[in-house]
Amino acid sequence: MNKIKFVFALHNHQPIGNFDGVIEEAYRTSYLPFLETIERYPSIQTVLHTSGPLMEWLVDRRPEYIKRVAALVSEGRIEILGGGFYEPILPMIPAADRVDQIQSYSRYLADLFGCEIRGAWIAERVWEQRLTVDLVEAGIEYTVLDDFHFLRAGLVDRDLRGYRLTDDEGRILKVFPGSERARYLVPFSDPHATIDYLRRLADEHPGAIVVHADDGEKFGSWPKTYDHVYKFGWLSRFLDMLAENSDWIETTTLARAAIETLPTGSIYLPDCSYREMTEWAMETSAALEFKDAVRGAWGVPQAERLLRFARGGGFWRNFLAKYPESRAMYARMLGVSERLRSIEAASRSADSESGGRLNSAQSTLVAEARRELFRSQCNCAYWHGSFGGLYLPHLRGAIYRGLIAADDLLDRAQGREGPRASCKIHDFNIDLRKEAKLENEALIAFVAPARGGRIYELDARSARVNLLATLARRQEPYHQGIEAREFRQENNHSSVNGDPAFWSRTIVYDSGPLEALVDRFYPLDLNLETLRRGGDHDRGDFASGAFSATVHRGANRVVLAMERTGSAGDHPIVVRKNVTIEAGRPRLLIEYVLEQIPKHSRLNFAIEFQVASMAGRADDRYYRDGAGERLGYLDSTLDIASTDRIAAVDHWLDVSSELSWSRPAALWTYPIETINGSEAGIERVFQSSAIIPRWIVEPDSAGKWTLAIEWTISSAAYIASTESTGERARALATSNA
Repeated sequence: MNKIKFVFALHNHQPIGNFDGVIEEAYRTSYLPFLETIERYPSIQTVLHTSGPLMEWLVDRRPEYIKRVAALVSEGRIEILGGGFYEPILPMIPAADRVDQIQSYSRYLADLFGCEIRGAWIAERVWEQRLTVDLVEAGIEYTVLDDFHFLRAGLVDRDLRGYRLTDDEGRILKVFPGSERARYLVPFSDPHATIDYLRRLADEHPGAIVVHADDGEKFGSWPKTYDHVYKFGWLSRFLDMLAENSDWIETTTLARAAIETLPTGSIYLPDCSYREMTEWAMETSAALEFKDAVRGAWGVPQAERLLRFARGGGFWRNFLAKYPESRAMYARMLGVSERLRSIEAASRSADSESGGRLNSAQSTLVAEARRELFRSQCNCAYWHGSFGGLYLPHLRGAIYRGLIAADDLLDRAQGREGPRASCKIHDFNIDLRKEAKLENEALIAFVAPARGGRIYELDARSARVNLLATLARRQEPYHQGIEAREFRQENNHSSVNGDPAFWSRTIVYDSGPLEALVDRFYPLDLNLETLRRGGDHDRGDFASGAFSATVHRGANRVVLAMERTGSAGDHPIVVRKNVTIEAGRPRLLIEYVLEQIPKHSRLNFAIEFQVASMAGRADDRYYRDGAGERLGYLDSTLDIASTDRIAAVDHWLDVSSELSWSRPAALWTYPIETINGSEAGIERVFQSSAIIPRWIVEPDSAGKWTLAIEWTISSAAYIASTESTGERARALATSNA
């Protein structure tokens, strides 16, 4: 009887920032029952990759699980795969970070399980050939990618029955193809289907190596899989069949296969990821056309043959172009990485020349900053496919938390503590235009003069929160036909059935990123409902137009002065706006001067702000007026005729964001909610609160109009204490009366 080798490899992962309850549920429904089942089959060998974020959680919360896995490792029944410690998309991060992440995780796993780490899991199987050098430098001998990668390189199915060698700069790496067919059979088809598939391959390709390499969460955590895999016994039946057919199916590990078999040849793989990812990375219009073309090809023999070579046009890095919010996180991450490496390099240079090595305390701070940087490189929040990913505020929030923490740690390592104010001009977001980084000990504000003078990131340093970490609403391929589907409700997610009237109001697309200090000139008769329904209502060209900018530095303050001559409707006017940051004050001062306004003009001038949060409807997240009275949840739609301030309070994040202005304004607020895909279907997710004060501008005799705004960021705990004080004072006044 012809024999075959079968590698049963699982990848278990939970992203940085995921809720503890979600991880606990995955442990209960997937990780633990899988281990309990596999323990009963001593003849079955498996390969396990557990991402660093999940592994740290298991070590902290479920050490007994670690001990049980370690016992199987010592018996040679489980091979442990390494990879990037915090599951980064490796091509996305600098080469030095790649090597460090892989080496540090290999050391961690070796200490934990007492084994040598020789293989690596490639996050999301995102491959670029230049990774070869870094993997080998990090001590990796082999990895596994999808057979899709090999087919994209021009091979055919019959060529994919063992590993191949690839190299870069003479560094050699062994690469195994993972079977897409096995990925779809296991565990969704009857176990007999997988055995029949393996039997056919053994007959056609004796001695072949077949690798199943896929997410472990599909064994219990994915919707409806727990009952299927465990309660109804799919996994036990599958393992029984593997054991019963051990005379011709040899379960093995990647390590053993790499030692015991010869390579089937060499290969140079294209920049690629798994098939579904190449479709998700496409722009929506192209993705829709591609899906239509594929559907039209089925049933046409010649067209079906061509489908083998028409495998989607998407490339993972284009998520950074498709989603500006992803690119902003990416650029911020690169900046922190560059700063960390610069500090390390300067220390080495000083050490070699004058003994200026970092002292022990500084080295510890830099090491902590490196860990926070690596955590912020976790891939999930940077892209979106059939799961929430980028659309989930808590995942994006975790990325910024790590980046802000790393910056603060590096400040401390360099002795930059206490009250200060500074401004740095640089191309921070990699668009060939200069931005300004305004900074004091409490806040970091990134301003883009060339893009409307907008603030696109505002970090509250003590809370480690980017208050502008929201997400614009944009068309996704799955929005087609959405009216007939049902929607999920859980915590921050709203659920409704397919009411077409509801979706006509809810599916709204924004023209670009949602940021702060966005200057709009609206029609005088524009109302809130019309604005919420979307569309371009701006009659000015200041929102995204280029402002000239200069920086004025004082002893305790820095002023970024911006100016643009543009149009507001039919009127050419000048807008000057200054953003000031001061030492010792957790606020931004913003000054507007509108000039050259024609006499007798009446302009509807609005300034858009966003305040991001992880939930819009919770008792500890609300709007507050100047008297301390609550105005509603953060997902409230407010239309206030006249006010001079509003605060958005979030006790979960411990941040209060208060805006006040020198002239009374009409005020609109409304929630930004996305309609996005998740593992459970379609969700409506709260992203941020849009806050839009408006003024009817009537110029003075010189054609001039001025405004001052104060944006103060404080602790929500402090706000709660003042509210309590105010309530006690009001109660006392009432009782005295």
